[in-house]
Amino acid sequence: MAYSRRTWMKTAAMGLGGLLASERNLAAQPVNHASALADPRDEIKITGLEIIPVNSLRSIFIKMHTDAGITGIGEGTVEGRIPTVVAAIKEIEPYLIGKDARRPAHHWQAIYRHAFYRGDIVLTSALGAVDIAMWDIKGKALGVPVYDLLGGPTRDRIKCYGQAESVEEARTHVLAQGYRSMKTSVSSTRGRLSRSSESPYYIDGFVEKVKAIRELVGPDFDLGIEMHGEHEPPAAMEIIKALEPFRPWFYEEPIQFQNLPLMAEMAKKTAFPFATGERMVTKWQFRDLLTAGAAQLLQPDVTHVGGITELKAVATFAEAFYADMLPHSKEGVVGFAASMHVAASIPNFLAHEVPSLQAVKGGPPNVQRSPMGKSYIKKPFVMTEGNIVLKGNLDRPGLGIELDDDLIDNERGIPEWKFPEMWDTTDGSARDH
Repeated sequence: MAYSRRTWMKTAAMGLGGLLASERNLAAQPVNHASALADPRDEIKITGLEIIPVNSLRSIFIKMHTDAGITGIGEGTVEGRIPTVVAAIKEIEPYLIGKDARRPAHHWQAIYRHAFYRGDIVLTSALGAVDIAMWDIKGKALGVPVYDLLGGPTRDRIKCYGQAESVEEARTHVLAQGYRSMKTSVSSTRGRLSRSSESPYYIDGFVEKVKAIRELVGPDFDLGIEMHGEHEPPAAMEIIKALEPFRPWFYEEPIQFQNLPLMAEMAKKTAFPFATGERMVTKWQFRDLLTAGAAQLLQPDVTHVGGITELKAVATFAEAFYADMLPHSKEGVVGFAASMHVAASIPNFLAHEVPSLQAVKGGPPNVQRSPMGKSYIKKPFVMTEGNIVLKGNLDRPGLGIELDDDLIDNERGIPEWKFPEMWDTTDGSARDH
């Protein structure tokens, strides 16, 4: 179906206009006077930013301080580029000093548009950190959860999915933890990465793996296929067709997103949905994805896409295209919390990734950590049968979380994470990651 420029402009205006209008209309703001930390009529001026690199989560946390004594926390990063994003956050700080922290949508527009050069992932990740912190401050000031500021909850729990790379991991890391959905990757098999077009022997390596996991979890279980954008289109299509008998929940990043028309053509050749978006930033890139028909499930990461303000805008776009949100969340627990508040407020949410891969790796050996935030936040999340219930997890003011008192000390001496290099073993050429 073709969508005109007028159609998508109207859709975007609806989502952004609502946020901006609510900022201007104080009477429209939900207030819990019993827990509010400030008078809704008072400005809350930003006084400074505290930047906390969290290398064990390959991320950056921030604290935003205000003259009202309310501190907001946020997260933004580009994995493997922590110093670069730290510098970008510092460049944003002078604009923020003295500004009213209760106007995140307004400040998002100013920071993004006044940069002149339109947003790449460094700018949007830095912007995401401060945007999340402002929403946290606004919620604390009014005494309500962030999702109440976004229109209120549309659901009472957030469905999460697990990840496993083998039958044994599926048993111990997924089923044992109560998940009812998961994904597994098909990056390499038979001891190597794929070529442009592949042999049956190579493709059968992926078939054997997925078949074994499907037999373990059973037919009444969501099983997604993570492809990481690491395959050339012909090989990717071979893999997609070979795995169709196992009825995958989705194919994630079947190819790199730079060629959306090609991805759209591939999507037409299978009955199972494509999911992508973790490397994409801003509503404008997702507009192109949706108008091309390249994916049915969108995977923006709140810490990359530009924060809560922009994630909500992307979700509004997606709803107009009957596309669902499957948010990416590979890094820190602060972004995870922020993203879940958006997920709680939108009608077109499917499931949420859990920052499980980094959460328990790379830190000091004497510190116990967990994907649910242990040793990162004071009150870790509790997952119940594969869901995070809003009540008791996300229903406190703001984001509803506080950073662990020992977080900074625990991070001392942790080296910054770097993306591993990927080389073709047959000829030494560089490959996609």
